[in-house]
Amino acid sequence: MKAMSVLALALAALCAQAQQPKAEDVKSIDSIIAALYDVISGPPGAKHDWDRLRSLFAPGARMIGVETRSGDPKSHEFSVEDYIRLSGPYIEKNGFVEKEVSRKMETFKHIAHVFSSYESRMLATDKKPFASGVNSIQLFNDGKRWWIESVFWED
Repeated sequence: MKAMSVLALALAALCAQAQQPKAEDVKSIDSIIAALYDVISGPPGAKHDWDRLRSLFAPGARMIGVETRSGDPKSHEFSVEDYIRLSGPYIEKNGFVEKEVSRKMETFKHIAHVFSSYESRMLATDKKPFASGVNSIQLFNDGKRWWIESVFWED
């Protein structure tokens, strides 16, 4: 039983170490949103830094996409791990670049809400985006850094 406790503590320490954010990624709302777009974007064949993505999000954070291709709008909720598992292999193989094109933001004390309009391309050099939409991003500042609590998007 004691060996299991030691193993659990070691795993927790390893996970915490792997998900330490870059200080510059979480120091401001601008920097954390820039880091979010940066880490999900990349050319075909590029390995993404999924630990960096994990480090941006608060424990239990949610990612929610609205899908309309099948007719009626439906929301699909993901954990950060679900997003990495489901989207990661595709975007690493095929490339994906999402770029913020405008922003509306409101803050109150330790919370912020950002409407971040974006364009999506397969390659950074593509002249026209294949999609555009908005990310509704909720953030929290614990006095030490910013955390993404949720990202809700529709394109």
